[in-house]
Amino acid sequence: MAEKAILYDSSKCTACRGCQVACKQWNMNDEAIPTIENGVDSRNWGSYENPRDLSPATWLKMRFTEYEGGGKLQWLFTRQACMHCTDAACVRVCPNGSLYHNEATGFVEYNKDTCTGCGYCVDACPFSIPRSDRNLVFGNAKMDKCTLCTTQGLNRLDAGMEPACVKTCPPNALIYGDRADMITAGKARVSALRANGSPDAVLYGESELDGLHVMYVLEHSPEVYNLPVNPKVSAASIAWKDVIQPIGWILGGLTILGLGINFIIARKAKMNREQPVKKEEEK
Repeated sequence: MAEKAILYDSSKCTACRGCQVACKQWNMNDEAIPTIENGVDSRNWGSYENPRDLSPATWLKMRFTEYEGGGKLQWLFTRQACMHCTDAACVRVCPNGSLYHNEATGFVEYNKDTCTGCGYCVDACPFSIPRSDRNLVFGNAKMDKCTLCTTQGLNRLDAGMEPACVKTCPPNALIYGDRADMITAGKARVSALRANGSPDAVLYGESELDGLHVMYVLEHSPEVYNLPVNPKVSAASIAWKDVIQPIGWILGGLTILGLGINFIIARKAKMNREQPVKKEEEK
């Protein structure tokens, strides 16, 4: 199977937020939307953008940006959700493999049952996507993010369907298919935009982080949309998984071994001390 991808065309998006609703409904995150959801205020705050931020129950959010250029004020819309990077920082730092790549599609899948809630993925992601919910009563935590509709029991892709957000998009600003075809379609759209008054139009995600599986057609440069121009996996993330964590396991093993040896030596010393006492008692 060829790698798959979503192509988001910001120039076609109307910010109807149907994708947000479809995402919540399909992934069963819509049972209740409290006024404050995991610390994120969902009350009206004077903007069409709502809620204010992603949360463990909101995996996709449309971000609104006011942009002034050429004497005009323009709304720019950005799809904020997991980018499903090929070189994914979250996968690199996950200590037990709860985050991993689907070998066929290239998407970053997630096993919530094995997540320890360590939060390393939250800190490592260059797009600030994963969100963690800590239960203060029971002390447990879980991370959540877009699974691109591959959650166990809710897997649309295995059933031959498009992701829910793509299926519901009225202006076809979201399309889904083979990644190579999405790149071709994105480049064609960028060429059309440049020919029609948007000279800064770009295709974002073709090569960033070895290739994203959610790519954007943008009318302006990425930083205008609050996207990192050259996203990178931080050196700290690489060091954690490849250097610090293995050293930690080694040190932990040595500590356990040392405690074991210390226990044996202490026990033997105690037995040696007790032997003369027993012999004396026997006399």
